[in-house]
Amino acid sequence: MLVLFSLDMKRLFIILLGCLCLIPWTAFSQQDKQPDWKKLHYLSEEEMLSGNRSSIYQETDPPTGDYVRFPAEFEPMQAVTIRYPLGIPTSLVKQLSERTKVYCIVSSSQQSSARNTFQNAGCNMSNITYYNMSTDSYWVRDYGPWYIFNDLEPAIVDNAYNRPRQNDNMVPVRMGQQLGLTVYGMNLQHTGGNMMEDGRGVGVSDELILNENNHDEDNVRTKMRNYLGIDPYHITIDPQGDYIAHVDCWGKFLAPDKILIAKLPTTNSQYDEYEQVAEFFANTNCCWGYPYKVYRVEEPGGYTVAPYTNSLIVNKTVFVPMGSNSTYNNKALQVYQNALPGYEIIGVTGASNTPWENTDALHCRTRGVMDFDMLFVDHRNVVFGEQPMQESIAITSKFIAYSGESLKQDSLLVYYRIDNGAWQTASMTATGNANEYVGYITGHHYGASVDYYVFGADESNHRYTQPVFGADEPHHFTIEEGPATLEQTYTFNTGWTWWSTNLDISKADLEAALGTHGIQVSSHHDGFDMLNTANGNWMGNLSGFCVEKAYKIRVAESCTITLNGIPVDPTEHPITLKNGWNWIGVPVDHSLTLTEAFSNLSPEDGDEIKSQHDGFSQYSATLQRWIGTLQTLEPGKGYLYRSNASEDKVFLYINNID
Repeated sequence: MLVLFSLDMKRLFIILLGCLCLIPWTAFSQQDKQPDWKKLHYLSEEEMLSGNRSSIYQETDPPTGDYVRFPAEFEPMQAVTIRYPLGIPTSLVKQLSERTKVYCIVSSSQQSSARNTFQNAGCNMSNITYYNMSTDSYWVRDYGPWYIFNDLEPAIVDNAYNRPRQNDNMVPVRMGQQLGLTVYGMNLQHTGGNMMEDGRGVGVSDELILNENNHDEDNVRTKMRNYLGIDPYHITIDPQGDYIAHVDCWGKFLAPDKILIAKLPTTNSQYDEYEQVAEFFANTNCCWGYPYKVYRVEEPGGYTVAPYTNSLIVNKTVFVPMGSNSTYNNKALQVYQNALPGYEIIGVTGASNTPWENTDALHCRTRGVMDFDMLFVDHRNVVFGEQPMQESIAITSKFIAYSGESLKQDSLLVYYRIDNGAWQTASMTATGNANEYVGYITGHHYGASVDYYVFGADESNHRYTQPVFGADEPHHFTIEEGPATLEQTYTFNTGWTWWSTNLDISKADLEAALGTHGIQVSSHHDGFDMLNTANGNWMGNLSGFCVEKAYKIRVAESCTITLNGIPVDPTEHPITLKNGWNWIGVPVDHSLTLTEAFSNLSPEDGDEIKSQHDGFSQYSATLQRWIGTLQTLEPGKGYLYRSNASEDKVFLYINNID
């Protein structure tokens, strides 16, 4: 794979970021805001006093793919990058090696020492790979590669590291060479600790990104969009008001619709700033179209160590740095567990020689490497809130197999349940758009509560679910409440009854109500059902009921049944009359005269309307009225209408439901 620029090129092109310029001390006008020389995550005393902010860097053209994507930390990972000498305890390396690959950046002279350290700690040595290169610090989160997908190809984006540490600054290019990945140079001064993304185009940094790039917001947003596919890009205040100004010190994406934000006591001087950021996200829509679910993790403030947002997510395991107060530690672990059902939450104590700090913990000292062959389920148009009643709900999703293998067509599914019932599946089929499939949720009703999630698998045996929590916390929506149901009674005499209804009911409801009294239910053209007296089950080819039609029902003995259903609006149920005899219903809840019933029909001369027991009438075009004993249509009864028109006619009964 092509590497867009080499080490020699990077040495050749040296961008001096404030070279030989003194650090603007006015930025630290307040004594309590001056950097602590001991906080090496920022700068050492020597680095501070030198004033040398030069950086080796070379810009390239941005990726040219149609779909550039910056995966999130909570997506599938193939490895975690660390640096040796370590900034994390060896016990954490052991835990990581038991769950994924570990990429250890180490100089060749120290590799033997690293190997011995890991062996003595009981690490899974087969999962540890060494990458020989020099580094200046263990904050690999800040200077390490930013892995992206350029269409289906994994690649690296390198920015101008905002520290005068040239060995660290070279790591993305060197990793690109050793992994065989294209490296794109994005000319922004940036740092990994001040960047979080949701994997679907949304990114977050605090205002440090503007402060370090000449406050040219248009340029910042353009670069983030072109190189990383980030848009929208949320640039927030720095609620900490501290020297580091890194987003991972106060917030963290847990899922595309979930964000964790620290919470300070009301007495803390930064309380209002933290609340401002939390309120911003609580009122900002996530990529799925509704406001973020904001989770708060309490921190005591002051000098008590509580770096809880500085955690690492690796394939449904979260490693949370523990602070110095056990009560707050336990609360933090519970917040993570509540927010991430089905995840394993592990508290990690810092090493004695490299302890955690509030502005520097295990997230700062590690960096995940996305699974280059992952299957990505991108169901963007999430169905949520209250939905109108409809026959089916379409669930559309893209399935992107970065492995290049084919999708398993029988494993592209929508799992759904209605009113907390049993889970059902709907197969998804191609829509014709690239990588896009659709499945349908059916069987719901007015007022239904519906849960669902999307699942996919490919031939490389990669699988993925959206949401990743699956049945533990699926997507959710409700169906609007419908009109109130009505209860109606119908009487059937022994033998045949001509029947219709103005209620939306199923034939199963009617046949169940008829029970052993029923013998046969017949339609004019849609088949019939009969009761099997041997087993008590109805059988036949009747397709169902519709309120526009009449049916003939035969019972063994007189009976009265009760049915519940939603009354229909007759203006939404046109009745079609074909030449000859038609069995028509009366989908209203009150009697109508023939003149009222057929006021918008324009009957033909000689048309007839016949009832079962109330006679019949014939239309006289000369007199423009109906002549005969039948003058009124009644709800619940069925009628036969003979049309003399040569072509089909359509009419509606007048008057809505009273």
